[in-house]
Amino acid sequence: MTINELTTTGRPMNTAEQALRRLELTVTRRLDGLLHGAHQGLLPGAGTEAGDSRVYVPGEDDVRRMDWAVTARTTIPHVRDLVADRELETWALVDLSPSMDFGTADTDKRDLVVAAVGAIGFLSSRLGDRFGAFVIHDEYVHRMPARTGRPALYGLLHSLMDAPRGRIVDDPPDLAEGIEILSAARRRRGMRVVVSDFLDPRPDLHPDAERPWERPIRRLSARHQVLAIEIIDPRELELPDVGRVAFADPETGNVREVHLSPKVRQAYAEAAALQREGTHRALRRAGVAHLVLRTDRDWVFDVAQFILRQRRMSHLSPRRPT
Repeated sequence: MTINELTTTGRPMNTAEQALRRLELTVTRRLDGLLHGAHQGLLPGAGTEAGDSRVYVPGEDDVRRMDWAVTARTTIPHVRDLVADRELETWALVDLSPSMDFGTADTDKRDLVVAAVGAIGFLSSRLGDRFGAFVIHDEYVHRMPARTGRPALYGLLHSLMDAPRGRIVDDPPDLAEGIEILSAARRRRGMRVVVSDFLDPRPDLHPDAERPWERPIRRLSARHQVLAIEIIDPRELELPDVGRVAFADPETGNVREVHLSPKVRQAYAEAAALQREGTHRALRRAGVAHLVLRTDRDWVFDVAQFILRQRRMSHLSPRRPT
């Protein structure tokens, strides 16, 4: 699928442009500088990681980059190229399934998804990374190529903002399939971001149960630096005391009337807490950084606190003996 097949002209261009300019201004004012130096290299070094080995060229290559392991195996001098952080790629998997078209607080989940992708995109572009995305929408996983520069990022965000509301399809791709596509599409090391509500159609509420997307994201984190951004609305955690309510499942279209008695609301809150705890444990088992954004909170503050907390944890982690 192409970007044009995903976009629509449902929102005035000037409104979208103003929203993106406000988003960029917010990110650069409140978050700029927090991600500098955040890339993880395979070998110690300032802003580099190991690339491929190639034959040593006398007089052109630095002998300090000699790959002695390959040289010993082949008996031919080899050096290992270094890949600068500015040449890395950041890819995001963006969940725009019908469950994201929901919100009861300051914004809806879809707008918060765009804000989260925009924050990562603006910060990554200032580091010089290429930024691309795979988008789960309707019956396809759409690919938006990784490009550098502000105009390319604006185009990607415009596509996300103008995508039509998700519709009910017979066999929609799930989050596990999207992660598999993200993992297989680009093998080169970099940062991978998964933005979703992590809600399963048939959830197992046991906190230690394996989630359908857990193995794919664990394989993804084995090679890349992975950040999972969970999008939550407060009504997904607890229900108000409003009597009888008709609930519609955005993924299937099924409607059911429920009387929100104290017993029902308590059972719902307990099930929601178990679901969230299960998501948290699954991401922790996969070794993935976990950021929670809520539609009723200041998402910029939560992103800043998350980045600062990650940096403190990295400084407290034990260093390798020299």
